[in-house]
Amino acid sequence: MNKTHFILLFISILFFSCKQEMSTPERVNGKINNISVIIDDLLWNGEIGDSIRNKFASPVYGLPQEEPLFTINQFPVKLMEGFMTESRNIIIIKKDAKEDFKITKNQFANPQNIFQISAKGANDILCLIQKNAPQIIQTIHQTEIQECQYLNRKSLLDPKFFKDSFNIKLEMPANYQLMVQKKNFLWFKKEIISGNTSILIYEVPLNTIKNKTNKVTDIIRMRDSIGKLYIHGKEANTDMITEEAYSPYFSNIVLNHKRAYETKGTWELKNDFMSGPFINYAIVDKDNDRLLVLEGFCYAPSKEKRDLMLELEAIIKSVEINKKTAQKSKPKLLALFNN
Repeated sequence: MNKTHFILLFISILFFSCKQEMSTPERVNGKINNISVIIDDLLWNGEIGDSIRNKFASPVYGLPQEEPLFTINQFPVKLMEGFMTESRNIIIIKKDAKEDFKITKNQFANPQNIFQISAKGANDILCLIQKNAPQIIQTIHQTEIQECQYLNRKSLLDPKFFKDSFNIKLEMPANYQLMVQKKNFLWFKKEIISGNTSILIYEVPLNTIKNKTNKVTDIIRMRDSIGKLYIHGKEANTDMITEEAYSPYFSNIVLNHKRAYETKGTWELKNDFMSGPFINYAIVDKDNDRLLVLEGFCYAPSKEKRDLMLELEAIIKSVEINKKTAQKSKPKLLALFNN
């Protein structure tokens, strides 16, 4: 290769690298569960602003104290350019002759959702917000779950442990410590300022949840039985139970391509003052002939709990269940109660 060819090749590589770098959006490192709303002050201070707050700052289900679904930061349109590369979730609302709702992903940063709502009149904008709010909320929530999982991957516990214990893949951050290990049951805990967060993993027979009309009853019985077996306060007769004063929120979902039951509520220690929120996922795993249960709960009396619970949800939703493999002597599943 002569000198001229070498110079041309070097310039081509340099040009391609620069072009690729310019076309790759920078990663956003903003706070979890935050939304930047780009809207003129006049609209923000009126009925449209009220609608945005009602939809996107409504209370989170399953928390003991009222906390907003998302933290909303409002900016006027004239400041829009400064936030397009610094925000992970952006909602742009403006009056325009054309009625439109559009979602743009990763245009100025990565990951990033930009939701644009425009219409000629205020009533038309309100209708678009009403119609598209569920999709916006779902999209943002999924992005925040993925962001938590991305952060967790920087340091994880050995995945072989979860494969050997439950035949699953799970992205458990390395700052969680194993507190209790029994047959078919694991309890991990992370200490935080003024409290802690926990993850439980266990498996029970498929018929543990069999009430077709009210599955919540069986789920409460199941988790209260687990609390009685493994989770206690410092004093005698202080087992963890589902708080009776508030009915849990229940949903049928799909997790790792399997039917699952999502339950959100609050727990308490019987005959004690400790309490907090929990999120429980019971996965119907017919391939492995079991109900696989993953639950996250936290104790943080002096802290807001929304983002703590999102981290637990992100860990649980990283689960991947392996196909059943031949095993020489698998322990019997936890038999929590008879009948």
